[in-house]
Amino acid sequence: MRVFSGTENLMDDMPYLVDKNSPFFEAFKDKNRVNVLLIGVNDGMTDTLMLGSYDLDAQHVDIISVPRDTYYPRDGVTSPAAKKINSIYHNEENGKALGTAMAVSDVLMGMPINYYAVVEYDTVRKVVDSMGGVPMNITFHMHYNDPYDTPPLKIDIPEGYQILNGDKAVEFLRFRKGSNGYSGYPEGDIGRIKAQQEFVKSAFRQALGFSLPKVTKTVIENVDSDLPIGMAAKIAAKAVGLSGEDLEAYLLPGESGTKDGASYWYPDEDDIEKMLTQIYNMEPETGSDTETEKE
Repeated sequence: MRVFSGTENLMDDMPYLVDKNSPFFEAFKDKNRVNVLLIGVNDGMTDTLMLGSYDLDAQHVDIISVPRDTYYPRDGVTSPAAKKINSIYHNEENGKALGTAMAVSDVLMGMPINYYAVVEYDTVRKVVDSMGGVPMNITFHMHYNDPYDTPPLKIDIPEGYQILNGDKAVEFLRFRKGSNGYSGYPEGDIGRIKAQQEFVKSAFRQALGFSLPKVTKTVIENVDSDLPIGMAAKIAAKAVGLSGEDLEAYLLPGESGTKDGASYWYPDEDDIEKMLTQIYNMEPETGSDTETEKE
């Protein structure tokens, strides 16, 4: 049995879910990182996409949120709704998570994805309860009522600082807009993503301060993932050295727009390149040759 001391290059053990011919692949590969795509699923559709990138040498975690409305057209796809990246998980007959991972990697200019984890809201509920709740400062009264949802969706979280238990955490993450005169996020879905990032930051700090092994065990037991248990244990052991300040969150660079009656988030390749350069602390290897290949 291989003993993990916390100093090995874990990348030697990690498969890639991306094309190794990516123009950025060598630059990505040289970094001692593990990248895991978190796929939040609700009613068979991708509700949340977050790519967590853990730098094992620098002891730092970067999270990139990919809006579910990200424009991702594909051959043979004509429906406006199907051109959104969140539709891939629902429409792929085989390899739903793999297809989603490949698309996210493509949008991120070939950023390697080692593993994926499909997360249902019931899993979030269990994980949050395993860490004793997540502290959050709720900036406005979150109120929404949909009696026609299955089961009926009721969200009622008062304004102010509080510890969200599993049930309230799910309400917080599902909230999009207010009802019965209550307000929602001024920025719409982008505002929701930013709120989710604040939740992840707080949960990250809470897990580190509470009991990371216990939280990791709950995650392993309840998450559908291709991450082997042994590898998860190695990563968790390494993560013990992290602090609550070792996490940075990013939103996939782009801008909102409409086409054929559908709302999309259009990725900005130039700004994505700048973001990746910052995350990986590298000089980008793209240029005119890369642009030519894409034409």
